[in-house]
Amino acid sequence: MDVRFEKNEIRFNYRAAGVMVEEGHVLFHRQKDDAYWALPGGGVEMGESTEESIVREWQEELGEAIDIDSTLWIAESFFTYQSRLMHELAFYYSVRREDGRFTKEPFHGLEGDHLVYQWLPVDELHRYDIRPDFLKERLQAIPEKPVHLIDRRE
Repeated sequence: MDVRFEKNEIRFNYRAAGVMVEEGHVLFHRQKDDAYWALPGGGVEMGESTEESIVREWQEELGEAIDIDSTLWIAESFFTYQSRLMHELAFYYSVRREDGRFTKEPFHGLEGDHLVYQWLPVDELHRYDIRPDFLKERLQAIPEKPVHLIDRRE
């Protein structure tokens, strides 16, 4: 069970996401009916660390074993999604895989066609609707130590 709850019309979400960079591209995904892209990951389950969560999510969604290199960002984000106020606490990790197939074409993972994956060029992220928005700039210069961010989108 993911750590999510709603109180006073605000939904809280606890999330972990992975940043994988290959050949100058970052792997993103989006719901097939959404216009925006996000980093692969998902909800943290009760009793699970964020590191365990991202490894599990990557295995479930893509069938790939990954290693975590470092924590990049801890972000508190406040935004509206589908007319619902959201408060999200997310841990972003630099991750890598031993082997895999890099492709510039969109593809689907193990969970079916509801998620579309694509490697987006780092130097062209400004052209895409990426959430949270801070990723467009922050992915241009990956930090050497974790950075705490507060992201408020009105």
